[in-house]
Amino acid sequence: MRTTTSQDGTKLAYDVAGDGPALIYITGATCFRKFRPIAADAAVFATEFTVYNYDRRGRGDSGNTMPYAKEREVDDIEALVDAAGGTAILYGHSSGAALALDAAARMPHKIAAVAIYDASYVHDEAERVSYAQLAEQVSALLAADKNARALKVFLRGIGMPRAFVALLPLFPGWKTMKALAPTLMYDIGLTEVLPPLERFTSIDAPVLVAVGEKSPPGLHQVAGQLAEAIPHASHRLLAGQNHMVGAKALLPILREAAVNA
Repeated sequence: MRTTTSQDGTKLAYDVAGDGPALIYITGATCFRKFRPIAADAAVFATEFTVYNYDRRGRGDSGNTMPYAKEREVDDIEALVDAAGGTAILYGHSSGAALALDAAARMPHKIAAVAIYDASYVHDEAERVSYAQLAEQVSALLAADKNARALKVFLRGIGMPRAFVALLPLFPGWKTMKALAPTLMYDIGLTEVLPPLERFTSIDAPVLVAVGEKSPPGLHQVAGQLAEAIPHASHRLLAGQNHMVGAKALLPILREAAVNA
């Protein structure tokens, strides 16, 4: 494990593996760097990249300076980019995609390229309302220290298969996932709005906007909106993939991002 320090003094834990262009792996909700699926993804990416796999604030071995603000998470990404030598490619999954785009908009001279998968903004007003109701449920459960219940309600609420959610307690990382459940409110805050398209029109870096063929229809709509609004963006559909995208299916997208950088 390595560490770096964000602008507000928060310690960020990360691992480095592989050889090639620097790639910052920005995970989505409930994920941390040692979670088996995340570590497996990083190992695949490391066959072609130098992968910086980090714990977002409030997760794993990273700190959690309060109060939370999404701008501080962008500061965290900048700290990782600096640790990687000052420039890097960003890969963001789900709510991590929102952070990747915010980072690319804020620090154009440090981001060589961006690849995002299933950016999880709400896609219309109706979803915004239903997502706000889900947020209230999750917040109330967290306030009652019912972390496991909050986690399951959130995952089912965003469309994760019930069978997958039911099996999560069997995963080796379940205890850690429960501990980091309060960070669900961070991810909700990142994605409870419609895509801020006007802000992203300033992104200079090439952006690959990918979505899974089997991902929810709303994510397809968001991907189309982002690809149309971002100046140097291209849109990719990953055949046969759902929100839990396979790393080997994603690797060609990352490779293309590196070529475009």
